Amino acid sequence: MAVSGLPPYDDTNIFARILRGEIPNRTVYEDQWALAFHDISPQAPVHVLVIPKGKYVSFADFSVSASADEIAGFMRAIGKVAKDLGLEAQGYRLLANMGEHSGQEVPHFHVHLFAGRPLGRMLPPG
Repeated sequence: MAVSGLPPYDDTNIFARILRGEIPNRTVYEDQWALAFHDISPQAPVHVLVIPKGKYVSFADFSVSASADEIAGFMRAIGKVAKDLGLEAQGYRLLANMGEHSGQEVPHFHVHLFAGRPLGRMLPPG
């Protein structure tokens, strides 16, 4: 089911190309539902991207169009990555941008996992 107002999925986006093996990455975790890899421009000591293997433009698209198994598998993959990297004790942040105003740069739904230092406030005051 398409989400109104969202562009169609672009098979040339960088994450689609990574999933097809056209662009190398530093894989942290992979299963049938998700691929997790280190961000090439990390914003924290640990900065991992977790992407679903399906063709989803955004969270809105994923939440409406993905099967229950895809959603559960993706969420479990995020939890497994955090646990496997030993991030649970000190804590971590998950961030998913959706749309132009949020700063979403790649039109493939993805979650950023940040950790490795105190991250401060989520948004600056004001």
